[in-house]
Amino acid sequence: MKTSIASLLLPPALLASLAMILLGHVTAQSFTTLHSFTALSDSFPNFNNTDGAYPDGVLVLSGNILYGEASAGGSGRNGNGTLFAVNTDGTDFTILHNFAGFPSDGGEPRGGLILSGDTLFGTASSGGNTGGFNGTVFAVNTNGSGYTTLHYFDGYPSDGSFPHCSLVLSDNTLYGTTPQGGSSGVGIVFAVSTDGSGFTSPYSFTAPSGPYPGTNADGAYPLCGLIIAGNTLYGTAGIGPSGSGTAFAVNTDGTGLINLYNFTATSGSAPTNSDGADPFPGLILSGNTLYGTSIHGGSSGSGTVFAVSTNGTDFRTLHSFTATSGSGSTNSDGARPTGRLLASGNTLYGTAYEGGKSGSGTVFAVKTDGTGFTNLYSFTATSGSASINSDGANPTTGLILSSNTLYGTALQGGRYGSGTVFSLSLGSVSAPQLTLLSSLANCILSWPSSSSGFVLQSATTLANGGDWQDFPTPPTEVNGQKVVTIMPTGLSGFFRLRGP
Repeated sequence: MKTSIASLLLPPALLASLAMILLGHVTAQSFTTLHSFTALSDSFPNFNNTDGAYPDGVLVLSGNILYGEASAGGSGRNGNGTLFAVNTDGTDFTILHNFAGFPSDGGEPRGGLILSGDTLFGTASSGGNTGGFNGTVFAVNTNGSGYTTLHYFDGYPSDGSFPHCSLVLSDNTLYGTTPQGGSSGVGIVFAVSTDGSGFTSPYSFTAPSGPYPGTNADGAYPLCGLIIAGNTLYGTAGIGPSGSGTAFAVNTDGTGLINLYNFTATSGSAPTNSDGADPFPGLILSGNTLYGTSIHGGSSGSGTVFAVSTNGTDFRTLHSFTATSGSGSTNSDGARPTGRLLASGNTLYGTAYEGGKSGSGTVFAVKTDGTGFTNLYSFTATSGSASINSDGANPTTGLILSSNTLYGTALQGGRYGSGTVFSLSLGSVSAPQLTLLSSLANCILSWPSSSSGFVLQSATTLANGGDWQDFPTPPTEVNGQKVVTIMPTGLSGFFRLRGP
């Protein structure tokens, strides 16, 4: 952390209590487009290319290699998508598998991959060996060999269909969800062994009632993957008691499903509420707290970031995305956060599908206590019918973090409009100037309001790095400055700004 000693022009009584100002730091970003997916041919039905198009899954990192999936394109039949690998510096892009679709293979892989040893596991949302094109679970080695279909979904009423999820692995069992199929046709939780044996659907969500889309007790249409802790699976689903969705927990054998939180009903054309709606991106777990996003609802209808304890208590809305405006759907922070969050320390990182300076989406960060929201990157505007730009647009999936660098994918944009793989490095620069002025017996600390996300901290000692704590009194806004008044205590004190 960079430090600076301020000149203290204070009454003598205050010199002992305010000895030094320490300046914090804030992350600065360096964006790199690692790969732009090439244009698709326009000859129906063969929408093919050499590398894939529209990457729609969370990346996996092993060493310096990123593994991912594209939901369209490739050289397989009808452009059913690809699995790919690329180095973290953008070199050596390689196709691991071209999906062939029905009847011998899956198609349109979404949700992301998981890695165990040298094997990648994932789901394809279409294709399969049944007339319903219900999707598959697959495995492939990291060198592209050994591609295997572990399960072909059969759909309603005995099986699921159209999986959009990433998988979670416990021992030798993979768990996931499908948004359709099951006994009521509105989705299941499933399990299958890593060798493809022992497929079960331990839980089927119940049918909604009432006017479309209806309501039910447990949720419906689970789009994203699960997380696991012990023998408990955590996830999210749409509908629920108010029609806005739920966060749920269920045992791995399908018993004991409980709704940890039911999102409240929305109102208005936006639609808005206090907590969010449609929490389809799924959850992450840190300690005893689950964190997630909703793609709708919140104070402006643009979605939220939320937290809830694993026992269902202490629900908090950490951030409500602001309203978008204009034909480009622009705002300051992003909208429709469709990607699963990433936690690093006390910071959550995520992506928003829309909004930002150009309406093409954002990469954002927010503290786990809801403070310090920062728009780390706004994707640039696209042009032409192919939605072309330099960096990508409309990120739909979450991020991964390695060596202070975020990696992700954008569904569209890039040189050909077919999406990108990108990196966003997080460096350090000086914090804004923290100013100190005397006012009668007190002193005034201030910093620019435009420097969002900074928190004033105080310490009584600098020994062993200091006993820094967030200052208990929140700042007020005065003429474009955040202002805090400090009263003398007769004790030595130190102050700094902690950056986002």
